[in-house]
Amino acid sequence: MAVYTEVSTREARALLRQLKLGELTTLQGCARGIENTNYFVSTERDGEVFDYVLTLFERLTFEALPFYLRLMKHLAERGIPVPEPSANARGDLVFELKGKPAAVVTRLRGSSELSPTPAHCAAVGSLLAKMHLAGRDFELVQPHLRGLVWWNETVPLLLPHLNPTQAALLQSELAYQNHIAASSTYAALPRGPIHADLFRDNALFDGAQGQPELTGVFDFYFAGVDSWLFDMAVCLNDWCIDLDTGTHDVERFQSFLRAYSAVRPLESAERALLPALLRGAALRFWISRLWDYYLPRPASLLQPHDPAHFERVLQQRVMHPDVANLLEMQP
Repeated sequence: MAVYTEVSTREARALLRQLKLGELTTLQGCARGIENTNYFVSTERDGEVFDYVLTLFERLTFEALPFYLRLMKHLAERGIPVPEPSANARGDLVFELKGKPAAVVTRLRGSSELSPTPAHCAAVGSLLAKMHLAGRDFELVQPHLRGLVWWNETVPLLLPHLNPTQAALLQSELAYQNHIAASSTYAALPRGPIHADLFRDNALFDGAQGQPELTGVFDFYFAGVDSWLFDMAVCLNDWCIDLDTGTHDVERFQSFLRAYSAVRPLESAERALLPALLRGAALRFWISRLWDYYLPRPASLLQPHDPAHFERVLQQRVMHPDVANLLEMQP
């Protein structure tokens, strides 16, 4: 269970009253989440029941959280189904509880779909495009902290832990991504706030399997400003692949891109660089999984994922870079 800091009913009630969210009726630790303490909370207000998630952040600081929470608030106010942070009378979204930063957000309904169909991928593609457009007027700016700068800083620390074949792949791909990032085509990519971690377990669905309703996306705590194409590539490398081999699933891939493009058509620079950023997105998660596996933070609460998965995905993207046939839905 993801409860690392115990919160009493009295402490939770006091925070909920400060936020004017009603009287606490239930407080239940929830298993969702890896690094933070999470509680499902229900309140009663004017005869109605409301559901929230209370999170105590075990890693992120008071200074880091406003970007993420204000981005979520911004998107929610524009109709994007994301957890909406609750503010106090001063407009604050971050609070102190048990000496740690805390937030209360609306609880989304539904459950994650770990075996998505083309219909699930289409729903995610459409929502991602709407999210990108909704974030265009978000005023806060924060770099994507797990982007190219972090890759360049982290790869030298990982090389001593890898065999020669892995080290060669990591170094050659990093050099390729630096080359791409220096190009004029890359500079032309449209940019804005991105989720940067929209995997299958960070979206919720309801309804029948054949007609799934995407009820929301969450876990924005890797968000930052980067190219929208990179955000798409992260999704395509998770939602639209065979997990055992890392190969593209053509039908899911096309469903995702067709739905995204119906909301925001891809620009010529994006069409040109999609293969490169599919490689870049695979590299990013291979690096982070290697980092968590070989160089975990002291007393980390994280159970590291297997780095070999994204090594396979990167190998597939390098060996099979041509996705022109998968872009046929674009004019």
